[in-house]
Amino acid sequence: MLKAYAWLIFCVVVWGSNFVFGKILVQDFSPTLLTSLRLFFIVILLLGLSAYKKQLKRLNKSDLLAIFSLGIVGVFINQWSFFVGLQTADSTTSALILATAPILTGFLAAIFLKEKLSLPTLLGSIVAIIGIYFVVAKGNLSSLHIDTGLIWIVITMVTFAIMIIITRVISQRIDPLTITLYSNIVGFIISIPFAFLLDNPIRISTEASDWAFLIVTAVVVHGIANLIWNNNIRHVAASKASILSNLEPFVAMIMGVILLSKAITVFEIVGSIIIVGGVMLSTYQRKS
Repeated sequence: MLKAYAWLIFCVVVWGSNFVFGKILVQDFSPTLLTSLRLFFIVILLLGLSAYKKQLKRLNKSDLLAIFSLGIVGVFINQWSFFVGLQTADSTTSALILATAPILTGFLAAIFLKEKLSLPTLLGSIVAIIGIYFVVAKGNLSSLHIDTGLIWIVITMVTFAIMIIITRVISQRIDPLTITLYSNIVGFIISIPFAFLLDNPIRISTEASDWAFLIVTAVVVHGIANLIWNNNIRHVAASKASILSNLEPFVAMIMGVILLSKAITVFEIVGSIIIVGGVMLSTYQRKS
């Protein structure tokens, strides 16, 4: 049990650090090209894993349509908007906004999957929105200024919630590895022409260290960490694992101090507590 918690905490640290990693990478690579390159290395990893496990499967037409939609919205647009947003958005604020994805997922599940929308979800969403407003306004609610990058981060959060809904539906028929592999292949293929259309100019680093950083973060964040989480989550109660995942904004905050020399403000600390509290309230499930 202790070992499982240690691995889960490692995953949370990796995912929380990804906001700072992305902030660093967009200084050396243009966002769409960065998206395409990261997806390329993720696909290589997943192809190798699928071949090892012999889980490459053929899909019917309806499943292909769902995978195609997932690849465009949940992979390409999600990754691309993340890096576009991080060009100007604060990494800690971005992490806090993305932490509210479970709330939006609950609303979408109520609309499209006919799942019951609970009172804690409604109350938690209100609390989380107040927390985000507090962080973005930096305590001065009369002079609210929203950075353009934060709008893209909101789009990232929305596409992530949509990805969860689509995955929840098709995972009843398709195994997770197949869904992840095919959707990432679609996202990668779609990203190639857009790298030339959207990035003006195209920025690409010639430093070996920058390329190594790109490859390692892509493989560890989106590949190894996901596999470790899925392998150890069965040993831990779902509610406790959910609490661990809510620590990502605090990890982003600490990593921002370490790697970006970014000072932590009182507004970020208070806002983080409010937002995480709102998310925990919204995902609260009363034991029967």
